[in-house]
Amino acid sequence: MPHTETPGTEAVPATRMRWWTELPLILLVYACYSAGRLVVRGDVSDAVDHGLALLRIEKALSLNAEHPLNRLFTREPWIGIPADFWYASLHYLVTPALLVWLFRSRAVRYRAARTWLMTSTFIGLIGFTLLPTCPPRLLDPSHGFVDTMAHYSSWGWWGGEASAPRGLGGMTNQYAAMPSLHVGWALWCGVILWKYGRGRWARTAAVVYPLVTTIVVMGTANHYFLDAVAGAAVMGAGYLLAPYVMRYADILKARYRIGATAVPAVASATNEAVPAASSATDATIVSAGCQTSAGERIPRQRHPESRYGPGAEPGASPSDAGEGAPAPAR
Repeated sequence: MPHTETPGTEAVPATRMRWWTELPLILLVYACYSAGRLVVRGDVSDAVDHGLALLRIEKALSLNAEHPLNRLFTREPWIGIPADFWYASLHYLVTPALLVWLFRSRAVRYRAARTWLMTSTFIGLIGFTLLPTCPPRLLDPSHGFVDTMAHYSSWGWWGGEASAPRGLGGMTNQYAAMPSLHVGWALWCGVILWKYGRGRWARTAAVVYPLVTTIVVMGTANHYFLDAVAGAAVMGAGYLLAPYVMRYADILKARYRIGATAVPAVASATNEAVPAASSATDATIVSAGCQTSAGERIPRQRHPESRYGPGAEPGASPSDAGEGAPAPAR
């Protein structure tokens, strides 16, 4: 029965994605993200030079919002402490939660959104590799920045070295500031909420979450403003590249399926050819392997026409064979 689609309905993916295949994939990408930050440790002097260069560019463009925000967060604990919790926690909670929500309630949209996020993350890893950057909090104190994560570390679960849990700060690459994936991932969350969320609260969260995250990363002295701009640019590049990534992935899947089905098909064709050949051979076998040629009679076997007249059949009466048929011998 031919398959027809109702006009106006969205096509469902040919292969339904399963959580037990998606979860390892997401964990793999996050492992690459963490390993890349850990393994790719740029030279400290180069990272400091890159950070100071960004600071000079911002001052020249009158974009230096980090200093006033950092002074505010340091002076007002009721702002600084929640900001540190925001920076250390929501990055790892909101993004996975939205992925799960898309997977369960917007399955048709999930694959494109997930591919966009993963592609952008890999672009960010390239940025960490090529441009190690010292965040403001690790610059010399003469530059006027205070590390609020260390300043309020007694209030949270993080240590004084980074936003990692206490004792694990040395396992992170603290010079992976450019681009800011905190801002990039928050922007992704905002777009997803704006496009697929329902109600005013979703639209409000879509605007508030990336905006507050941008303020937090600067106020806690973890990123420069240009880091945030680069994070948004990375998400834009990932959005443009995601369709090509999905297309290439589909091509690889198709080739894998063709290769996987080719061997069983050849084996099936071979198995079908063997019985055909054996049946052709068995056709000439008579009486336990004794072979005869076409038209050859077994000795003492009388030809049917010698017993019955021409045109007569076995069991037919003389009248059935015809009036001119000779009578059988007595």
